[in-house]
Amino acid sequence: MKKFLVFIQKEFYHIVRDTWTMIILLVLPILMTLLFGFGISTEIKNAKFAVYDPSHDLATQKIIDKIKTSDYFTLETYIDDPADIETIFQEGKIALVIVFSEQFYENMLHTGDAQILLIADGTDPNTASTLTSYASRLVASYQQDQMGATGMPPYQIHTEVKLLYNPTLKGSYNTVPGVMGMILMLICAMMTSVSIAREKELGSMEVILVSPMPPLLIILSKVIPYFAISIVNFTTVLLLSVYALEIPIVGSLFLLYGLALLFIFVSLALGLLISSLVDKQIVALLISVMGLLLPTVLLSGLMFPIENMPLLLQGIAQIVPAKWFIVAVKNVMIKGLGITSIMKELVVLGAMAVVLITLSLKKFKIRLD
Repeated sequence: MKKFLVFIQKEFYHIVRDTWTMIILLVLPILMTLLFGFGISTEIKNAKFAVYDPSHDLATQKIIDKIKTSDYFTLETYIDDPADIETIFQEGKIALVIVFSEQFYENMLHTGDAQILLIADGTDPNTASTLTSYASRLVASYQQDQMGATGMPPYQIHTEVKLLYNPTLKGSYNTVPGVMGMILMLICAMMTSVSIAREKELGSMEVILVSPMPPLLIILSKVIPYFAISIVNFTTVLLLSVYALEIPIVGSLFLLYGLALLFIFVSLALGLLISSLVDKQIVALLISVMGLLLPTVLLSGLMFPIENMPLLLQGIAQIVPAKWFIVAVKNVMIKGLGITSIMKELVVLGAMAVVLITLSLKKFKIRLD
């Protein structure tokens, strides 16, 4: 029994001496609990909406007040011209537009009928469906409040729904851009970090370093194969999206590839940075999963709206490269917008690429020396 306890003690010593193992064993459960506990929420709150109200009467004002005082919506702006509705959606400022018919109050009083059009961005079908459902229920609640002594509402308010860019509410319109981000992050960052860490763990990195090849070329020789494979994977996903999932590429294919190449560059830089910090494959793999794959799934807006998360997680989401990539892909591929509409995303991803490559090369050279 004493020998058995000695072996257990020895194993504890091995675990405690390895800093990265201790971090993974103790910090990963905390991060998982916080992410899944606070980050995952299908409920939508404080969604920004705009209003086109040509009537400006008592009834429309009461309906607007009822909607904006709920926990679900925040009034962003009023629209003066219906031609500006699609423009404001393209800018990404709002999630819903409420359009009242002309002479809304008079139509309710004289004909007992009034129309409200709810317009949502269909590129995220789950969010669009939820928001239009919330708004419809709030309008029905207002109508219920006006119920007379007969127990019947004195008039009917009909709500119609219009979904831009994805009128049939295909879920693939939202998932495909996210899948692109996950695949590229998986191939580039995770596999690159594991590949270089494997060389260190097996001792073959020392053999490579004594060669006359400069360190920069050694790094490039490691990342170029994954760069090429990522381009093939991106092309495959695009072909499947168009011909199998029937998602049209509305925007520029050239711009879409340029965006993908930039994101691949950022992902490769992340993989290099991870590999420069660790010496074991399993540690590189776990850090990639914990620090890259999980944030890509949970904090990029792929599965859960970022706006619903606590402020801390919203801040963390801003440094997740996939978040910016997914937004840009939707704008180009589904909405058909040009380079000016994704300039912010391109600048952010470009800055990330420069910073990560600089850190990766610096760390890698220090370790090699």
